[in-house]
Formats: sequence, structure tokens, C-alpha cells
Amino acid sequence: MTPTRRLLHFTLAWCLLGAAASLFGGPWPAAWAVAGSLLAAIALADLLLLRFEKAPRARRRLPGRLALGVETEVILTLINPLRRRLQTEWIDGVPPAAEAPGQPAVVVLAPESETELAYPLRALERGTLALGRTWLRVRSRFGLWRRRHLAGENCEVRVFPNYEPIVRFSLLAMSHRESQMGIHLLNRRGGSREFHQLREYHDGDALSQVDWKASARRLQLISREYREQRHQTVVMAIDCGRRMRALDGELPQFDHCLNAALLLSFIALRQGDYAGVLGFGGDDPRWLPPVRGTHSMPVLLNHLHDYQAGLQPSDFLEAAERIQQFQRRRALVVLLTNLRSEDQSDLAAAVRLLARRHLVVVASLTEASAEALAWHPVGQFDQALAAAAAHRYLGERKAVLEHLSGCGALLVDQPAQRLPIALCNRYLDIKAGGRL
Repeated sequence: MTPTRRLLHFTLAWCLLGAAASLFGGPWPAAWAVAGSLLAAIALADLLLLRFEKAPRARRRLPGRLALGVETEVILTLINPLRRRLQTEWIDGVPPAAEAPGQPAVVVLAPESETELAYPLRALERGTLALGRTWLRVRSRFGLWRRRHLAGENCEVRVFPNYEPIVRFSLLAMSHRESQMGIHLLNRRGGSREFHQLREYHDGDALSQVDWKASARRLQLISREYREQRHQTVVMAIDCGRRMRALDGELPQFDHCLNAALLLSFIALRQGDYAGVLGFGGDDPRWLPPVRGTHSMPVLLNHLHDYQAGLQPSDFLEAAERIQQFQRRRALVVLLTNLRSEDQSDLAAAVRLLARRHLVVVASLTEASAEALAWHPVGQFDQALAAAAAHRYLGERKAVLEHLSGCGALLVDQPAQRLPIALCNRYLDIKAGGRL
């Protein structure tokens, strides 16, 4: 129980009345005593009424899952069991791993009613988000006291990587508009190895596509049509080391890599391929065996939702050995990381080991801050030093990429915002070219 400003103002007025009584005498001392007795009686009665009143209740309704960084509406229902209006200050039990602007807030609850309040909730970290009980602070009948209550229940909700690009791709794919996202589905006739169907001959078809036996039966030219091979495997090796904790915009680099892995997984499953995930370099390395079919997307989401970048350094050679152990069949191995100049020997050895059996793609995040620093106008000596250091860093990084290309790796080097689309286009190019 805490006093309100109204009670403090009344108390201050009573004290001023006492000062007047001590200065002027006469009827003022009697008035001061009567006013004090009346104020004390009302305050005590108001305190007792608030003490024995029923506490308001709260009920929270939120979706079954949240997407990282995406605002979601939460419905909070406040229940007033009393026959009087309640002026209530409320704040929901949002942990530091999320933010809910506009709290605390004040609402007036009608007598014996339920009031629904909606507020936006944005998760800042993946994993399991634990929301505590709701704090309510109600005013007494005469507004002299406030009392705090804990209402509602604790609850937990899973926070997944932001899969909005996957949903957007699904909607565009329904109308065959994948190119609006920058993803180009190539269909090179006869360029891949899997037979699809027979069809009538079209001008421009290669003679090697003509099925002469079918043409003889139908007395017209019939061509074979091919499509990208299916039932192949894509393994995404995600760097969970400490370097991936660095922020790129509002999200860590690790989360940008997860978003790229999710979009690539969805497209691979949609193409009829298998998708598996290896997390390496973190405190909790994991392996998800390849799964197949778009219905397996929830399996990937549940596996990836609580991945976190740890404090350990990345060991690419160990990751390559684990992939060789777990994935015996030839696969497309995608290493998602942020390259450094000190990675050259370790990563080159890992690429050479993987290239004996698999096709390797190294997908690296380009740091936009380093690019901006390198080309920022120089006006002072400190800026010149920073620009020179940035140019040296980018030059060393370019040398690492060229060395990896010489070891047989395919490269995707893009900023965080363009990495998912660039990686998916590289995958589709590989499929269309029959390289896997």
C-alpha cells in the first residue's frame, strides 16, 4: 500500500493549516485538530476498504509462436470483480529479451466487467520467451491509496527466426512471380540429368533431345524434356562461433545467416531435395539429419529457433570432419559464416576435405560498415587511418576468397540484406547446371 498524491496534498494542506494555527491562534487550532481527525479517519477507512477488496484479475492471449524482430499483437484482458470503477495502472511481465512500448499505462475499468487491451510485443532474441505475471496498481475508493497486485499466469512462447521471406516467397510462387524477390528459377532444357516427360518437338530443340522411337510410333517428332534432379541433399553448416555475435543493423550476423538458411531450406524442400543443418563452433553443436518435403519445414524451424552464437572460436576443419562422418552421400554443403583473414589455412583445409565428396559453397556476410568506412570521404588524419585499415581488411578478405575459389569452393559474398536471395540463386544455378 502506498499513498497517492491526493493524500500527500491533503496532508500538506493540513500541515499549512497547523502553521496558520500556530501563528494566528483563535479558532485555527481547533479547526486544525478537527481537520486532522477527519483526514486520519477517512484515510484509515479508505485503507481498510482497499485492503479487503477483491483483487482484479488478468488473462493474456498471444500467438503460439513469435518471429524475431516482428511486432505481434498481444491481448490482455483485465477483469474488475467490484461494483465500482477502478482506475488501474498496468504493466505486463515482459522480459528484457523483448520490448513492449507504451507501458506502463492507465485504464479505467467499468464495474463488474472485462476490458480487453491490445499492445505490440517485439521479441529481441530467439529461443523461449518467458512472460511473467501482470502487475496491476489500483486506486482506493477515495483515491488516497494505491495497492499493487500480481495477476494472471506465467507463460512461455517460442521465438523463431524471421520467416517472413519464406511466406512471401510461397505467396509469390503460387502465381509464379518468384522473380519479384530476385529469385530466378532457371529451366535449361536438356541441361540437367533427370528425365521429366515427352512432348511435341519445338523449333530450336537439339537433335539429341529427339526420342526417335516415340517419333516413329506417332509419325511426328517427339522431344524429351528434362528437369533439375530431385532427391538431392543440401547441408547447411552454420557458424555459431563468437564472431557471429557482432551486430549488423538490429540483428546479429548469426540471425542473418539463419534467415538465409531458412529460405534456402524452403526452396530446396520445394524442389524435392533434402535439407539438413549442422551448427558448429558454438557452445551446443547440433546436427539435424536431412529431411524432405515442404511439410518438414516445421521440423527445421523447431530445430533452429533456439540456436545461439556461443563464445567459442569457430573450427571449420572440425565441422568438415563431422559432415564427412554424418553425410556419406554426395551433397551440396553450404558454409554460412563471416570470413576473416586468419581463416585462410583452416577454412581452405576444410574446403579441400569436403570437396573430395561434396560440392562446397562458402556463403559469407559482407560487412556494410567496413565498406562504408573504406569509401567515406577523408578529411582528417584519424579518418585516413580508419579508411586505410578498412581497405587493408577488405583486401585481405578478398585474398581469402580467391584462395578458397582456387581450392574448389563456390562463393557467395553479399551484405546481410542480399545474402538470402543471392544464396538461393546460386543453389538454383547449380541445380539447373546439373553440377550436383
